Order: sequence, then structure tokens, then C-alpha cells
Amino acid sequence: MSRRALRRLRGEQRGQEPLGPDALQFVLPDDDDAEEEGPKQGSGGRRPGGAGKEGVRVNNRFELINIEDLEDDLVVNGERSDSALPDSVSSGNKGRAQRGNPEAKQDEDEAKAGFPEQENGLEDIDRILERIEDSSGFSHPGPPPLNSRKHVLYVEHRHLNPDTELKRYFGARAVLGEQRPRQRPRVYPKCTWLTTPKTTWPRYSKPGLSMRLLESKKGLSFFAFEHNEEYQQAQHKFLVAVESMEPNNIVVLLQTSPYHVDSLLQLSDACRFQEDQEMARDLIERALYSMECAFHPLFSLTSGTCRLDYRRPENRSFYLALYKQMSFLEKRGCPRTALEYCKLILSLEPDEDPLCMLLLIDHLALRARNYEYLIHLFQEWEAHRNLSQLPNFAFSVPLAYFLLSQQTDLPEHELTSARQQASLLIQQALTMFPGVLMPLLECCSVRPDATVANHRFFGPDAEISQPPALSQLVSLYLGRSHFLWKDPTTMSWLEENVRAVLQAVDAGDPAVEACENRRKVLYQRAPRNIHRHVILSEIKEAVAALPSDVTTQSVMGFDPLPPLDTIYSYVRPERLSPVSHGNTIALFFRSLLPNYTTEQL
Repeated sequence: MSRRALRRLRGEQRGQEPLGPDALQFVLPDDDDAEEEGPKQGSGGRRPGGAGKEGVRVNNRFELINIEDLEDDLVVNGERSDSALPDSVSSGNKGRAQRGNPEAKQDEDEAKAGFPEQENGLEDIDRILERIEDSSGFSHPGPPPLNSRKHVLYVEHRHLNPDTELKRYFGARAVLGEQRPRQRPRVYPKCTWLTTPKTTWPRYSKPGLSMRLLESKKGLSFFAFEHNEEYQQAQHKFLVAVESMEPNNIVVLLQTSPYHVDSLLQLSDACRFQEDQEMARDLIERALYSMECAFHPLFSLTSGTCRLDYRRPENRSFYLALYKQMSFLEKRGCPRTALEYCKLILSLEPDEDPLCMLLLIDHLALRARNYEYLIHLFQEWEAHRNLSQLPNFAFSVPLAYFLLSQQTDLPEHELTSARQQASLLIQQALTMFPGVLMPLLECCSVRPDATVANHRFFGPDAEISQPPALSQLVSLYLGRSHFLWKDPTTMSWLEENVRAVLQAVDAGDPAVEACENRRKVLYQRAPRNIHRHVILSEIKEAVAALPSDVTTQSVMGFDPLPPLDTIYSYVRPERLSPVSHGNTIALFFRSLLPNYTTEQL
């Protein structure tokens, strides 16, 4: 089978498969399918030349690592096949076959027959990967290991496209309109996953942005964006334009450097503040396109094993562009796509989490009604990340269990188990964070009864006695997710558990005192990444709760609260002060003309 047919079977586009040394198994000319497959296809759908001895033949060895459930083999014509395709691939093939595409049906049948059955195929792949690591010294990035089912940070390409979600809501005709994809001009150098290039954009030329592989170890690959000399000069001009406080200077810079990322991010914020949402979103998409064109061939958006160090200023632009695009997608009504972007940002540096996406991912999962994913993430990470100590996870996970128990397509025992787990977790959350209840009811316009309102545990003292850092987390959660609790069924369930918690408090449950002591110890001061997240979120209640040492700093939209241990690859040249401190006339002209220098006198 030709590489073209195999790509069409997997739903991929040319140039999007991960690359690596000796990664291709099929070395065939890229001719028409009929010319290639006729003489090369053996009887019974097997390839000649001892295919059964060489193991499973696929286009890319590393894709075998991404197979979700190898034990659940495919059954073809009553026989078991040892090579299973990922769910997203198989579902895509079925959809094409059902639409009556004869080529898709033929490719699917050939694929099922063309992969030889091999018992030790996985062992062969493992040995191949070990030899590659030993010979090159680099472990090539790829999907998570086989022993973990689907990694919690695994990203699906199809969910990065908002049109996929909009088509599910409104239908393809309403989304695409009269657009004819086959007539779209090919004026851009490559196809991308994060954005779709527009004909209204300036003609693309490499702006001097690139990416290199720093190192690979323990199955992770560490990358970094780099600026060449030309891009560094544009960056220096950008910083001067920002200091001038004049957006038109950034517009002038973009006329000469139309794909300078930081300029696009800063101008997008200016357009957004002026209520030009369409232009703001367009600039962010252009920035993402510029950075995706600079990707290293081994950098993968989907594997969850590629890392970008936020301490490097060149990498921060990618983080911020993804975050701003995610915010636009959520406001556009695409929470499932926004969730995928959130997972992508988190996967770039999950241990440090520089933008604190753990404060947001639960909200997007609930909005997207992806309750299973939120529960799975909580179960996987609770042991080493203590997610239950974050108010948003403490309340969102039991809400996910409860909403899951309301679905009618699940077995009765699963519904009962989900309801019991939801009640257990929400009672633990109310015990740990009693200051959340009354503000939550107020946001939902619900008046509590006198028993709850006057009780010392949930009364005004519960909110006042919270440490400032905890109050900030609570304000952030309520400002973002309070509307998820407004359903009458959810409120009735919450009321039942509030009464159960009050009974435990009155009975002198020792867990109440233990939680109180834990609150005093854990929430002394919020770390810098939480402050950065609050600034990016622009939630008024949370921003108002920021400490004074943060609010008094100058915050730039292209780099809010940079890390204190920043790693600089190049330094901005020193500039002479354009104004003499003792020259009153010069200060006056400087206030009128931001670009004024003393040489103009």
C-alpha cells in the first residue's frame, strides 16, 4: 500500500507525521495508488519478501506506541488481527466508508489485509527504539508508553480545529457555507494544525524564528525557540515601541516584520481593548501560524512528551499565544477545542505549570461535558499533585461525578457508584473549604435557609478567616465556574450534602479540625504562576485579590510577570537615556513625542 493511501487511511496530511532517523518502513515512490498497489500486493493481502519475519510494517515506528488498547484486537472476517488502529483513526475510516467513498473502503480493506500478523511485533519495536537511543544518544519524542492507556496530556489533532466542534453543533453546511475546500489556493508553505492560513494575511516569509532540540532524556524531549540576528533586531525595535506606549509604532513594525510574534500578541491586546474581537483573534492566529512553521521536525503537539522551558523568553510567546487562542475559543462557544488547547499548554511543562492551567482545565472539562476525562485526570494526578487541595478541583470533581450519575445511558450500578462518590467528595470539599458555600449561593442567586446561614461553620467567619491566598483561589473559581451550579437538580444535591456536613460538625468530627489546621499551613502565599494566571484570566474578583507587590508592578501583555530565574539567550543592547533628567524642556517634548531624542534639538 502506498504512503499516500496510508496517510489517507489515518486521516493525516502530508508533512504532519513525526519524523525521525530511519523512521519510514515503506520506501516507495509517491505515484498513483493503482500503479503502486497492483504489482506489489500479494495474494491474501500480504506483502512478499518475508513480511511476517520483519514484524508489523507501518509508516512510522513510533505510532505503534500510541495504540490505545493492544489487547482489544480487531476482528476481521472472523479472525483476530494483531495490529489495532487508534480509535480516532478507525472512527474516521468508518465515517468515510459510510459516506460512500470507494477509495476509503478500498484503503481500509487493504490496510486490514496488508499488515502482517506477528506475535512479537511489539518486542521488535521496543528493540528498534532502544537501538536508536543507544546509537544517537537522543530518545526521540513520541506518544506515551503502552502500559498507560491514553495519557492524560495526549492531544488529538482533530480537536484542535474549532470547525470540528462547530460542525457537531450546527452542521457542516452552516459552518462552511459556500466554501469549497478543493478550490482553496495553496499560497502557504505548509499545512498546520493550530490555525488555517488566510488569504488576507501578508505573504509568509521566514521571520528568523526557529526551534532546536536541546536534549532528550527519560522519554521526554526538550526544545527551545531561537531568534536569528534579524529577528533579534525586530525584537529590540518591538521593545522600543512598547516603551513608547503607542500602538501605531507596533503597526509600523508589523509592516516590515508581519510575522513578528510578540508584536502580534501586543497588538491583539490593543484591538481587544478597543472591542475589535475579530482582528484580535486574527492576529493571534497569525502568531500561532508563524510559530508552528518554525517547529522542529521532531516536535509533536500531540504526544505530551515535548517540553518547552518557560524560563526562556523565546518560548513564552508560544505559551501566551496558545492561552489567548484558548480564551477566544471558549468565548466563541467551543469548550471542547479550548480543553484541547489547555491540555497542550499543560503538556509543555506539566511539573512547573507556568500558566497554572490546573486552575482552568476542570472548568473547560465540565463545560465540554467531558466528565470522564476530568475524573481520570484527578485519579491519575491526585497522588503526586494533591489536586484536592485546590478549591476548583475539590468542587469540580464531585460535580463531574454527580453530572455523570444523571446520564441515562449508563448501567444502574455505575450511576449509583458515581452518585455515592460525588456525595463523598463534595462533603470533603465543604469541610476543607467552608468559605466557598455562601459566596457560591450568592453568585447563583440562592438564599440559604437560616440553619445554614446562621451556623458558625458556614457563616461570615468562614469567609473572613480564610488566608488571602485561599481567598484568591476561591474568587477565581467562583468568578469562572459559579454558573455550572445553577441547575435546580444540582442545588438540591448540594443542599443534601451541606446538611450532612453540618451534622458531622455538630457531632465533633475530628476531620473538621484537621482541615482547619491544614488551611492555615498550606495557603500562606500564592506562587508566582498563580498570580500570572489571575492576570491572564482578567476575572475582576480574582484580580482585586492580588497582593500589592504584584499590582504595583508594570505588567506587559506579551510577558506578564516573567520568571525571576529567566534564561536569556541574548541581551538587549543598552540604550542611552533619550532625555536628560535635568532638562525640563526635553521632558516636555518627551511627553508630547514619545520617540523624541535630544539629538532633535
